[in-house]
Amino acid sequence: MSYRNSEIWQLAKEQSNKIHFMSLKLPKFELYETGSEIRRSSKSVRSNIVEGYGRRSYKKEYVRFLIFALASNDETRDHLDSLYETQSLKSKELYLELIELNDKLGKKLNLFIQSVERTQS
Repeated sequence: MSYRNSEIWQLAKEQSNKIHFMSLKLPKFELYETGSEIRRSSKSVRSNIVEGYGRRSYKKEYVRFLIFALASNDETRDHLDSLYETQSLKSKELYLELIELNDKLGKKLNLFIQSVERTQS
């Protein structure tokens, strides 16, 4: 099995792609500030899932990188909230769509971390 087959990586990929394209439509002053930060944090989620998968033979390392992914997901949520609160992200519909995806990914990451902690030796 590859990390590409995992639901959490697929959700992280979907989130990072949607956020990437959303961020390119932000006002110019946000493009290089919060826009850059949210692109990095959302891409960090999927990258940490991949790096953890590469170390899956070492349970503590695997969990460590999954926790990094979860933290980056939380950071992404904070950036989304900030962009919406400051009206740099004007579309309520897009904001809610991205929040729903972010929350779903966060829940699945939490459950996956718990599963890895319980089952792998």
